[in-house]
Formats: sequence, structure tokens, C-alpha cells
Amino acid sequence: QVQLVESGGGLVQPGGSLRLSCAASGSIFSIATMGWYRQAPGKERELVASITSSSSTNYADSVKGRFTISRDNAKKTVYLQMTSLKPEDTAVYYCNNRLLNAWGQGTLVTVSS
Repeated sequence: QVQLVESGGGLVQPGGSLRLSCAASGSIFSIATMGWYRQAPGKERELVASITSSSSTNYADSVKGRFTISRDNAKKTVYLQMTSLKPEDTAVYYCNNRLLNAWGQGTLVTVSS
């Protein structure tokens, strides 16, 4: 079974930082493009960032310059470093294996003073 487990969410003040982690299982991780998505209340799920097997990255315009996606194939983990957080970043964040279209259960990020 493919398993993705997100962690690192929580409550943070505007302007603060959080680092999300997604721990994966399965031998296919190293060749898969991974993505971070988020879904805010009342909104559609959207792609935040993606990273290929060769560490090529793409970001949504709304997070460019603030978020950084990275991966550690030895640990089968993908990260999302979030800085300069804004209230509009509040959402449940999910990681996704693009090759298998596998999803984790999500971790909640709340940006509020």
C-alpha cells in the first residue's frame, strides 16, 4: 500500500514560518513527481508547489518567493518550507504522488494572530 503522511501543520502568526513534511512509503517515490496542494475553507483544492525526481520545481504565483519545496529521497520525504505566512495561506495542506495520484490525509495550517 502506498502511504503518504503529512505533518508539521499548526497555528502560526502572520509573517511566521512552518515546515511541512510528507513521509512516503513505497519504492516508486524516488522517480515520482511530488506535489503539495492546499484546500482552504470554501475553496477548491489547488496546487501549491511540485518537484520532479530531478528536483525541478514549480510554484503557484501566490507562494513564489515565500515557499520552498524540497525532497530527500533517502528519507522518502518531501518538504514544504513556508515563510512570510499570510492569513490567506490558511488551509489543509496535502501531499500528492503525481505518478500514482496518491494522497495523504492532510495537515492543517492556520495563520492567525
